Amino acid sequence: MEQQKNLIEQLAEHIKKNISKGYTLEALKFSLINQGYSRISVETAIYRANQELAASAPEMKEKPQIIYKIEPEIPAKKYFWDWLREIFG
Repeated sequence: MEQQKNLIEQLAEHIKKNISKGYTLEALKFSLINQGYSRISVETAIYRANQELAASAPEMKEKPQIIYKIEPEIPAKKYFWDWLREIFG
């Protein structure tokens, strides 16, 4: 069990390091599974890496402002046939 825990910790560190380099989770997951790691170990390591990254993320102190802006209504585009109907009724 200790060896499994150590493996997951190593995989989590590997995932965090490569996420900071710009790799996506899907690419890392695919790569690790193709290297022979079990899907469960990889999923557990991804979960652990996400938890550790979320814990180290800075907390937002202020709420974002939502600004509403009313746009003027754009008149419908008139086609040639519309002009003819107005002229000839």
